[in-house]
Amino acid sequence: MAINHPDTHPAQETEPRHRNRNLALTTGLNLLITIAELVGGILSGSLALISDALHNAGDTIAVALSFLALRIGNKKADERRTFGYKRIEILTALLNASLLIAISVFLIIEAIDRFIKPTPVEGGLMLVVALIGLIANLVGVMLLHPHSHGSINIKAAWLHLIGDTVSSVAVVVGGIAIMWLNVIWIDPVITIGVALYLVKESWNIVYETTNILMQGAPRDFPFDNLIREATSIEGISDIHHIHLWNLDDQTLHFEAHICLSQDMSLSEADRIRGLLEGRLKEMFHIGHVTLQTEYHGCRPTNIQHHTNP
Repeated sequence: MAINHPDTHPAQETEPRHRNRNLALTTGLNLLITIAELVGGILSGSLALISDALHNAGDTIAVALSFLALRIGNKKADERRTFGYKRIEILTALLNASLLIAISVFLIIEAIDRFIKPTPVEGGLMLVVALIGLIANLVGVMLLHPHSHGSINIKAAWLHLIGDTVSSVAVVVGGIAIMWLNVIWIDPVITIGVALYLVKESWNIVYETTNILMQGAPRDFPFDNLIREATSIEGISDIHHIHLWNLDDQTLHFEAHICLSQDMSLSEADRIRGLLEGRLKEMFHIGHVTLQTEYHGCRPTNIQHHTNP
């Protein structure tokens, strides 16, 4: 038996077909790039090209996991998962970002070793394969870009592709430098530069997803404005036991106790509660609001305790 929530909209439960198609196309494209760059890197002796291939392998896994997470995330809530399965997308984004950091650390270690033990690189083959990878990566970026703003899960996969594109550009430049100037050391330099860029971008995803999983409130949420708005409503003298968290990267949940200024009928208390709930949804874009009304109720047990002067 599925558990239905009144604030769930049918449009939110509909899985866009073009998004799934683009994810599937991107996965296949990345798999082909990975094979081509890995073979090309081995034949040319280019660590930068091999690093790009490993990064693409991570991207293939990342996009495939994103696709799987979206499928699972669209499942309806049930008795065991009363909030639904949306957080599978958050877990996937965290896994993707963590994987990217691990790959980047490995590449930095390999690049340092290449500095110590220089290896000849075939610049021409490196350049051709890198150009093919660059074109394919640009196609993948364009396929996922329209969907990267509405889901942290797809954003993580899209960042993988952005990193791949930057990496491919760097490898192309490196191939040209090796062909014309015979500058072999440029290969590990490019590898380290790309790896550091990927660590920086991935860390932001790790921070954001961890905050969601820890039931943290969004950064820079205007708590003072919310409290001021709540206590400005006639009939509310106090608000406490405030809890605000993200269920996923799009849906905010809020719960609190509101203390009524005087004894009143249940219908009047419900009217005030409904008024505050409406303002919270309209002004602060909170998707799910749970409010408990009380009169001389329980003592607050957390620091969020605010009284209407």
